[in-house]
Amino acid sequence: MRYVMKQKLFSWGGDFYIRDEQERDIYFVDGKVFTLGKQLSFQDLNGNELAYIKQQFIALTAEYDISRNGAIVAHVKEQLFSLLHHRFNVDVPGPDDLEIEGDFLEHEYVFRRGDRVVATISKKWFSFPETFGIDVHEGEDDILILACAVVVDEASERRHRHNG
Repeated sequence: MRYVMKQKLFSWGGDFYIRDEQERDIYFVDGKVFTLGKQLSFQDLNGNELAYIKQQFIALTAEYDISRNGAIVAHVKEQLFSLLHHRFNVDVPGPDDLEIEGDFLEHEYVFRRGDRVVATISKKWFSFPETFGIDVHEGEDDILILACAVVVDEASERRHRHNG
């Protein structure tokens, strides 16, 4: 399935809309303001929370927990020493961990489970700032992949602010 993620202009907390292939809004990511560390609520359009993303504030690198119904379903950690590329480990319960690797300047990323590509993020087809496409392969957990894409975007923005 192909999704388009677009950050709301003039949002205080880093809000996102996620659209389907037909350009219909299907998810909303509500960035919480006035919190210690980044916190985002991933919701359907009725306001039902599907996942919650919380930055681990004391970490040296970008680290986030993704939870559903109060239980952590993934821990996303940026690798510390990656100068040219941006790399993340996504620790999920069981043997299905993900690796995310890409270029934070170009906003092009590949999600892998072992040797298999399970999703991609690309900004190259969009001329609007803060807009990118996410392709999630069939059989994958779309909500988890999209929440990880939000984490990648947040970490990329953080890195861009510190380096630019």
